[in-house]
Amino acid sequence: MPFFAAVLFDMDGTLVDTEPMWLASEIDLMNQFGYVWTEGDQANCLGGPLDRVGQYMFDLAGGVNSPDFFTDTLISKMEQRLRSGAQLMDGAQELIAQCEAMNLPMALVSASPRVLVDAVLENLDGHNFGITISSDEVDNVKPNPEGYLKAAEFLGVLIEDCLILEDSLTGVAAAQASGGVVIAIPHLVAISEGDRLRVVSSVRDLTLNNLTELYKELVSNR
Repeated sequence: MPFFAAVLFDMDGTLVDTEPMWLASEIDLMNQFGYVWTEGDQANCLGGPLDRVGQYMFDLAGGVNSPDFFTDTLISKMEQRLRSGAQLMDGAQELIAQCEAMNLPMALVSASPRVLVDAVLENLDGHNFGITISSDEVDNVKPNPEGYLKAAEFLGVLIEDCLILEDSLTGVAAAQASGGVVIAIPHLVAISEGDRLRVVSSVRDLTLNNLTELYKELVSNR
């Protein structure tokens, strides 16, 4: 059947339920400096990039240490948590299985560094991602579209024919800038639908029938 040429997944909060881990790590780190990390702080940092998060924490801590200290410490805390295991988002395993049944190319494109991507992949036995791209493999991280463009090029498909799944404003901006069809699964922040951008409440909403209809609406008749 007519369908997307590939599916490109964001990692944190889209494929894997890591946001509670990020929140716990952020709270733990900022508690060391007497700052009570809030949901508003988490929303401000959602989607990275991590150097921006480090700068944000550095400012809140009153200029103690350095922005790199906060970035590196946060990554270290997250690596420990991720290596202990992270759950897939509700519906993600079923969507991956559907893609595999169709022999559909898949890629993972994350704004997290390679050490965190690999920590997640260790717990995804037998994953079939044709390529995984971390922040270490690009010159420009999200909201720049470089990671998604690289993934499509590696898979040998046109980015305009790709479906991209994202959860944050930063990630959605990168996905839209790439030219792919974007589905946002937001939390903490509101995301509005637009040209080649649709919003769902859960990955579980992404059934084969729904995605086929979306392809017909946004790709096959362009």
